[in-house]
Amino acid sequence: MAKKDAPPRWDRKMQQRLARGEAAALGELYDRFASLVHGLAHRVLGDERAADGITREVFVHVWEHPEAYDPKQGPLRSWVAGLTHRLAVQRLRATETAALTQDTEGSTEELERKVRHASVAARADYIVQSMPTPLRAALELAYFQRRDYRQAAADLSITEDEARRRLRLGLQLLSTAHDTGAPGAPPGYGGAA
Repeated sequence: MAKKDAPPRWDRKMQQRLARGEAAALGELYDRFASLVHGLAHRVLGDERAADGITREVFVHVWEHPEAYDPKQGPLRSWVAGLTHRLAVQRLRATETAALTQDTEGSTEELERKVRHASVAARADYIVQSMPTPLRAALELAYFQRRDYRQAAADLSITEDEARRRLRLGLQLLSTAHDTGAPGAPPGYGGAA
């Protein structure tokens, strides 16, 4: 049995391959995480073109600095998500600051409110994407398809008690989106970092 804090083998091997300059490794990493990176960036920035730019920046950074990932600090997925979040928030701040200098009625409080709101939204997206498929499926039925727990249980072919349990646990996980230091949160998540 592996040590609890040992990084997954795939993460370590991917870092080693990137450090050796294997272009195929970058392609594999992109295939695995591009939708996560783009989705988080889009959630923070609310702009497709800006999210595309952040996606490029993240993968360029990973390619040029594979040693920046420390497997002892957590999964590669979390590191990539944290990097995405930091770069997207930096872009949002730069964009909003430029807009505020042109618009004298704007304020730094408004900028910080937007950054906090974007951070919480991005964190909620990350939590939903990271939760186990059974929990995510129950939440998606309840919120996107407006099913109650009985209908969700029938759709998922599970007991009503199990449907309630999954929905409760999924909601508990989502409630941590406002927490700045929630367990399992990618580095840099929460707050306006």
